[in-house]
Amino acid sequence: MDFHLFQNLATGFGVAVSWVNLLYCLIGCILGTLIGVLPGIGPVATIAMLLPATYALPPVSALIMLAGIYYGAQYGGSTTAILVNLPGESSSVVTCIDGYQMARQGRAGPALAAAGLGSFFAGCVGTIILAAFAPPLTELAFKFGPAEYFSLMVLGLIGAVVLASGSLLKAIAMVVLGLLLGLVGTDV
Repeated sequence: MDFHLFQNLATGFGVAVSWVNLLYCLIGCILGTLIGVLPGIGPVATIAMLLPATYALPPVSALIMLAGIYYGAQYGGSTTAILVNLPGESSSVVTCIDGYQMARQGRAGPALAAAGLGSFFAGCVGTIILAAFAPPLTELAFKFGPAEYFSLMVLGLIGAVVLASGSLLKAIAMVVLGLLLGLVGTDV
């Protein structure tokens, strides 16, 4: 890894780990968790609802609070998945399988702790991996032209047909219908 990555991460932590920014992150996490517990309201809708709460803040504090809202809403979805067997959003569906069974056995606390620690660890590792591989992936993305984008779309559509269970004709029909709906309003 590049030395600049660690230097930039240290600079970012130096800005983020101030008492004011940590307080805004805590407030964002609490608000995000409270709204994210509601089934059907995911992290994106939670951020959209709580966006006006950040208007009066400085930009760095506002972004930190929005990140806290996002991660809090993600964890809130796993809370309903564990306690009620009702996922708050699509990413919490798998949590219903083991988490709800643990809650039925009287181990809801350890299930919620495992979900929280797992989310924290995955978020940290994902952020570091994204920071490490963003520059080379950016260089690769700049080299993409129309032929590469077309090939990528065809690969995605073929993957959707291959992964669909049931009738092949229905899978192709759904891909074509999705293409037709997706092309509405695009310029020639």
